[in-house]
Amino acid sequence: MTNADLEGIVDTSDEWIIQRTGIRQRHIAADGETTADLGEKAARMALKNAGIGVDELDMIILATSTPNNTFPATSVEIQHRLGMDHGAAFDSQAVCSGFIFVLTTADQYIRTGFAKRILVIGAETFSRLLDWTDRTTCVLFGDGAGAVVLEASEQEGKPGDRGILTSHLRSDGAHKEKLFVDGGPSTTCTVGHLRMAGREVFRHAVGMITDVIEDAYEATGYSSEDLDWFVPHQANKRIIDASARKLSIAPEKVVITVDHHGNTSAASIPLALCEAVSDGRIQKGNLVMLEAMGGGFTWGSVLLRW
Repeated sequence: MTNADLEGIVDTSDEWIIQRTGIRQRHIAADGETTADLGEKAARMALKNAGIGVDELDMIILATSTPNNTFPATSVEIQHRLGMDHGAAFDSQAVCSGFIFVLTTADQYIRTGFAKRILVIGAETFSRLLDWTDRTTCVLFGDGAGAVVLEASEQEGKPGDRGILTSHLRSDGAHKEKLFVDGGPSTTCTVGHLRMAGREVFRHAVGMITDVIEDAYEATGYSSEDLDWFVPHQANKRIIDASARKLSIAPEKVVITVDHHGNTSAASIPLALCEAVSDGRIQKGNLVMLEAMGGGFTWGSVLLRW
């Protein structure tokens, strides 16, 4: 769905959207196409790229705010579709920070020896939550899915290790009214629509993002100069640019896909990772910073060596 397409739905323009968000187009799930459908496709691609079969997985963790059903977890449906009848699968909900949260969760399971291989998915059909008469929100979001496989390996416990080096998670419920969905089973018995105080979100975003990235630097001794790639949550190009400037991250190190994906919430980081790996930008041994901020507020960072 291009910005020109949106001009026929709400009072907006291609120029207005690009200037304020950097978004030129986004993808919308087809009628009848669900979060499980998107997540399954991403999962199969990740397993193929990892060169492993479903029988080698111990667990599936899905980050989503748009599950197929209130219950069971959408990850269980994906698990069944993949033909996996062992291990465990569950969903996690941290909105746009969801992928950072589930990546961290999977890492902890692996570090404790509870699991050896975990399929981590971010999948969303955010178009189902949008009020298509609200031009301040409906132009921002899209649908999509991405996935990665995490595997245990022996490392030296030094900053030069491959894999996830450090993770930092935060949340603060005081900001709930700035970005939320006005419905739910326990309140309105409806799905509801996404509501956002855009200026307030922007005002908090850069500071919160900077906070968890600086924590990652402190934990590892690395700095922005050491990064090979910065893969942020793809919410708004202005937020991405402002965060990179504040952290002194060179523009050529920033992976940006928001222009053609829009904000796909928990799917945005794995989608951006997939694109940067597929086109050869991210190479084995590269130091990569991931970060996200979402409704709640939730926010977090993951520093990893590919």
